[in-house]
Amino acid sequence: LLTENVAIHWHGIRQIGTPWADGTEGVTQCPILPGDTFTYTFVVDRPGTYMYHAHYGMQRSAGLNGMIVVAPAAAPGGRDAEPFAYDGEHVVLLNDWWHNSTYEQAAGLASVPLRWVGEPHSLLINGRGRFNCSAAVAGTCDATLPECAAPVFTVEPGKTYRFRVGSLTSLSALNFEIEGHTMTVVEADGHYVKPFVVKNLNIYSGETYSVLIKADQDPNRNYWLASNVVSRKPGTPTGTAVLSYYGGRTNPRRPPPTTPPTGPAWNDTMYRFQQSVATVAHPAHVEPPPPRSDRTILLLNTQNTINGRIRWALNNVSFTLPHTPYLVAMKNELLGAFDQRSPPETYAYQTYNIYDKPPNPNATTSDGLYRLQFGSVVDVVLQNANMLDANKSETHPWHLHGHDFWVLGHGIGRFDPAVHPATYNLKDPILKNTVAVHPYGWTALRFKADNPGVWAFHCHIEAHFFMGMGIVFEEGIERVAELPRDIMGCGKTKGGH
Repeated sequence: LLTENVAIHWHGIRQIGTPWADGTEGVTQCPILPGDTFTYTFVVDRPGTYMYHAHYGMQRSAGLNGMIVVAPAAAPGGRDAEPFAYDGEHVVLLNDWWHNSTYEQAAGLASVPLRWVGEPHSLLINGRGRFNCSAAVAGTCDATLPECAAPVFTVEPGKTYRFRVGSLTSLSALNFEIEGHTMTVVEADGHYVKPFVVKNLNIYSGETYSVLIKADQDPNRNYWLASNVVSRKPGTPTGTAVLSYYGGRTNPRRPPPTTPPTGPAWNDTMYRFQQSVATVAHPAHVEPPPPRSDRTILLLNTQNTINGRIRWALNNVSFTLPHTPYLVAMKNELLGAFDQRSPPETYAYQTYNIYDKPPNPNATTSDGLYRLQFGSVVDVVLQNANMLDANKSETHPWHLHGHDFWVLGHGIGRFDPAVHPATYNLKDPILKNTVAVHPYGWTALRFKADNPGVWAFHCHIEAHFFMGMGIVFEEGIERVAELPRDIMGCGKTKGGH
């Protein structure tokens, strides 16, 4: 970029052996300076559906994002072939959009009192959305322009299509459907799923899914692809695209004869919860998790007030990024670059009422991290709770860099370490890199700390990470190879470019 710093994260790519290419400013690299060139070099070790996006400030919200499709190396029908067949595929990237800049949004989030970003103005499908131009400044909006037309996805009658669906929304949890066509879920975050059929798909920021549809409806009309906000009271029009049958008698760009689907009730938490529980590994592709963990980190996710500012926190600690990236600081033993104290690993779960407004007695900020023993097995349990406003809890999609994790369980209510681990799914849990924590609920995950480096773990809602909803893990830093010089040059490494 010519006028801004930047860093690009390769979402879902584990960066085995190349932690400096993870693209997370403040964690694995200094930002790329305006006008500079930086080459990310890494190995893509697994087929699947992934994404890329900016990981500096709130640039992802400004549109620096896209999809990555990694094809299997094996021939169809071979030992490593995908466990499903299809005739063609389409890529669908879902997003949300604001007409005010990310600079304005970031300034509002850091202000006293807080100026919230508000609900998005549009929902996008492959970069296109709808907006009522009467609400825009005169002369700045023309919905009749060709580039404003809804995207069109074409299918041939009788054939089966794979739709690779990803979400990089800044705020919104979404529900996606293809009018008149059921979808069979077959992949999640690059891992094969035990197939299950849905009318519509709940998808959270940072997730990818593959679904199969059969083109078996009337070919002489068009059908809507629809994206709707869930888990928050919607204030945004439905995002739309068009499914058109090749050879049909309808112009592919003609709007379908129906109104766009509005999806399930936005506040039907159990509907979304049940889909999360239904997502397990394909029987022929189960990777069993280790039967037990070496360490458990229990994180209470709350909204707090710190020095008059509204922040998000884990166990009463709100995350801040250091000026010197952790990876650089730790490899160069720059101990003064960040807080050497580890954040708390648990909270007073026996007495804390997740349905009450948080008391916030000792909330603070920190850039400390969790040091993990290399090769150890780690459980993380994310506990959702009430926000500062009464009777309000939101869905949070959590993304782990550098790893996939086994999703061992979901629950509604307070997690009890003496009871709930006995309910974990150790038979066929799905491996993912992003998972939802539902309102007033908990999600348990397990991973092996076997990828040397420093890795962020955070809510994938852009404003929430900006406001402190994240942590960082270090593992095997002594095993990391010599760092490239061009990831340095900021903080205590100024002059290192």
